[in-house]
Amino acid sequence: MTTIDHTLDVAAALPAGRDFGISGRSIIITGSGQGIGAEYARQFAAAGALCTVVDLNAEKAHAVAEEIEQAGGTAAAAAADVTDAAAMEDLARSVVDRHGHIHALVNNAAVFAGLTLKGLEEIPLEEWDTVLRVNITGSYLPARAVAPYMRAAGSGRIVNISSAAVAQGLVNCLHYVTSKSAIVGMTYSMARELGPHGITVNAIQPGGTRTEIERKTQTAEGRALMMSRQCLNRHEVPMDLVGLAVFLCSPASAFLTGQVIACDGGSTHR
Repeated sequence: MTTIDHTLDVAAALPAGRDFGISGRSIIITGSGQGIGAEYARQFAAAGALCTVVDLNAEKAHAVAEEIEQAGGTAAAAAADVTDAAAMEDLARSVVDRHGHIHALVNNAAVFAGLTLKGLEEIPLEEWDTVLRVNITGSYLPARAVAPYMRAAGSGRIVNISSAAVAQGLVNCLHYVTSKSAIVGMTYSMARELGPHGITVNAIQPGGTRTEIERKTQTAEGRALMMSRQCLNRHEVPMDLVGLAVFLCSPASAFLTGQVIACDGGSTHR
């Protein structure tokens, strides 16, 4: 009888430097001058990451970077437009010049908080175009800029930010839901293309997260309805998303790619 040895040397099978930490890892976070992105930057830096705080608003980007530096972390501010291809290429080059490598990109920049609820026939075409350009092209261009460096290194993490609104079919916000649906397809396709080069691509779908930013798309009644659909009976806050984001940027997620993970208190199930 043939005996099959199922013993696996786990330590040898996992990549070198395996751990759940991000200390010393160079991470670009777009749209991190405020809201969820700013919390990513603060907490990533607190965990030892070398953060590049990217925001269209230079003052906000510098404020977050300075806050991190004063707390003992490492951060640099970059005022840049994620829809500008040349600006994203300059950004990627500057990060490599500064840190030698780009370990991870978090595509967090998006248009949402300033939108008002409108029926599909009421959305101005200019607003439709802006939302799709920032939310879709503004995720594609940063990924396109960092991919050559990650490919050359044989490793990298790209974390796209979709939304639980996709699965919920959020009404009166068709352009936003459409844009975040595109992020799902982008994640699947990008994971296939970049996987052979050791680059993982995953997406997070946050729920209705409360931040310091005033949201015109949400009323008290809407918040109550949202929470009633959750398994967890409290509002979502930025810190609820940090652990998942850290994991997806860490060596521990080396074999996880092409996945879209909802972090919304259980309001959506697949």
